[in-house]
Amino acid sequence: MTDSILEVRDLTMSFGGNKGGWLSKPAKGFVAVDAVSFDVRRGETFGIVGESGSGKTTLGRCILRVLDPSDGSIRFRPQSGQEVDLADAPIEQLRQVWRKLRMIFQDPQASLNPRLRVIDIVGQALQKSEGLRGKALAERVGTLLENVGLRHEFMHRYPNAFSGGQRQRLGIARALSTHPELVVADEAVSALDVSIQAQTLNLLQDLQQEFSLTFVFIAHDLAVVEHICDRVAVMYRGQFVEVADTATLFRAPQHPYTRALLQAVPVADPRQRRRKAGAGAEPVDVTASTTGCRFAPRCPHATDLCRATRPPVRNIGGADVLCHFAGEI
Repeated sequence: MTDSILEVRDLTMSFGGNKGGWLSKPAKGFVAVDAVSFDVRRGETFGIVGESGSGKTTLGRCILRVLDPSDGSIRFRPQSGQEVDLADAPIEQLRQVWRKLRMIFQDPQASLNPRLRVIDIVGQALQKSEGLRGKALAERVGTLLENVGLRHEFMHRYPNAFSGGQRQRLGIARALSTHPELVVADEAVSALDVSIQAQTLNLLQDLQQEFSLTFVFIAHDLAVVEHICDRVAVMYRGQFVEVADTATLFRAPQHPYTRALLQAVPVADPRQRRRKAGAGAEPVDVTASTTGCRFAPRCPHATDLCRATRPPVRNIGGADVLCHFAGEI
């Protein structure tokens, strides 16, 4: 599986920053995504995991051009049609491409308009892109509902008539309505109960096989990432600190931050619990400038080299690691 559907190079997203004026002080800018590069292979689930504030949601929104990146390229390669650089494509071109790029949101309740019926919510994109109305629209929406495990007649109900898990299925049906090739799932199961999470993850995997989907799966729950993702990128303060296939990452994590995340995962058996180490107890100011390694203030292995010089990307044991001492710690 070497065919890349998405190729991101040196993607940067900055917010704020100005020189100030007569009545205001200069404002320091904030780099949410810092020169990130990666490929997503067609048909895979590429996971992006990290703490809150790591930049993973901002990255997902840049991929879909919900946000306009400050720099870099986002090359999307649909099966039919020409390659498009989403980072600087004009809005007219984006309207054509967005049918192949869809998003599943974190909060299934907030992402659904409570004043609209399901047929209008799920069918909105079909009305705009294909001009479907009446019976044709109802048939398509009914099929989409059945695809996600809901009944055909539910299309005439309003979102408040559904449970949280059912509402997320509605969000998935809406995402599938335009036959997308790439779906960005932003914390798609984090608002659901554990049992509903498992059902939703299994549904996503079934739909991926049925509709030949590619997922960019954004999450903070490592257990969820391990279950559904083929490859995982660990993100910290706007940078990918480790990228590897899922089995390699969970078996032999190389970056100290990845190890800290894995050690923080709760273990049911008290005899098997490991001490949390390496991540530090206090949150770090994500807006603070760092000359060297971003993780250095929290890393137990940091040296003067780490604090002064940005580390290179090194391939260790099949993982791309942003660390001066990867493979030596």
